[in-house]
Amino acid sequence: MTKRDYYEVLGVGRNASEEEIKKAYRLLARQYHPDVSKLDRKTAEEKFKELSEAYEVLADSEKKKLYDTYGHTGVSGQFREGAFNWGDFSHFGDLRDIFSDFGTFGFGGTGFGDNIFDMIFGRRNGASQSHRPRKGQSTRFDIEITLEEAASGVSKEVSIPHSVRCEDCDGTGAKDGKVTTCPSCGGKGQISRSERRGYSQYVSITTCPKCRGMGRISTEPCPACKGSGTTYKTSRISIDIPKGIEDGMNLRVPGAGEADAGGGPSGDLFVAIHLKEHETFKRDGPDVWMDMPVTFVQAALGDEIEVPTLKGKAKLKVPPGTQADAVFRLRRSGLGTVNGGGVGDQYVRVKITVPEKLSQEQKELLKRFAELEGELKGRFSRLKKGRSS
Repeated sequence: MTKRDYYEVLGVGRNASEEEIKKAYRLLARQYHPDVSKLDRKTAEEKFKELSEAYEVLADSEKKKLYDTYGHTGVSGQFREGAFNWGDFSHFGDLRDIFSDFGTFGFGGTGFGDNIFDMIFGRRNGASQSHRPRKGQSTRFDIEITLEEAASGVSKEVSIPHSVRCEDCDGTGAKDGKVTTCPSCGGKGQISRSERRGYSQYVSITTCPKCRGMGRISTEPCPACKGSGTTYKTSRISIDIPKGIEDGMNLRVPGAGEADAGGGPSGDLFVAIHLKEHETFKRDGPDVWMDMPVTFVQAALGDEIEVPTLKGKAKLKVPPGTQADAVFRLRRSGLGTVNGGGVGDQYVRVKITVPEKLSQEQKELLKRFAELEGELKGRFSRLKKGRSS
């Protein structure tokens, strides 16, 4: 099923502020809380989850930037299993604030909201969801390319230092891979504490400090990774940069980020693209602009000149009488776009040059030219006066 646009889900515009996004989520979350919604429970739970997924992305500046650039594909790698689940939700405190008047997060002894609490933390009929490995941290690498490389596309090989699963212990952190279930959390990786205040019950869930959320402990740490389950290495990674890419865009390389100490999948590598400033061209989306110097004589009499493009040289006809700052277009001599929207154009702006030094003969010719210009203007002036009389 095709996912709806996150902005549409929350009913906000693409330029909505952080406060407007939070306000929209607050109103809709209270409206579709399964215990108060007029929809059937299953539909309400799905709606509530859809709202929370949209909020998780739009309330996070990094995820929001990826979504604005690449859509749903750009943020799928931010979720542990490639698709949003409640384990990916990081705004638990906001939910607590939203439902504070429902008996503190609404999950208390009154029974109101218990099902949402179970839905979020995976509990059904008193059973707890088994500990699920987390995804490793994503990393960022900045790379600079030329405008010519952006126009044609290029492949770059880079060296990325990152953590990987320890080969000696297969990421368990234990010598010979021998681990036991954590006695503090029973293998869940989380510890929950509850406190009753009057008719309401406060529930807090924290990462188990003994096993650091892994759900298991080693009887003897692995000497290679000192019990962490990960070691560091430098990997050579080939980055395929598509033609038409723009400055500031990010490319995602799945699984090339940091390893997860708990045995989960590795994070992603995000490659930030920076374009070098070009000495000739200025980019404007898929188009490029340049200033081309021509002499007074070329502008007056017309000429065919050679101009540089991102793909080599091209011929440009300058018609007689061309004025300063006139702009000419070379079709399909610009850049393409990453979404396949076609090739842009190149715009050439004429800059008429004036010689700094003139020979005596040139001066005489220009003086004669000025005299002819004056005589010509005088003729037109007398002709115009004769017609009016």
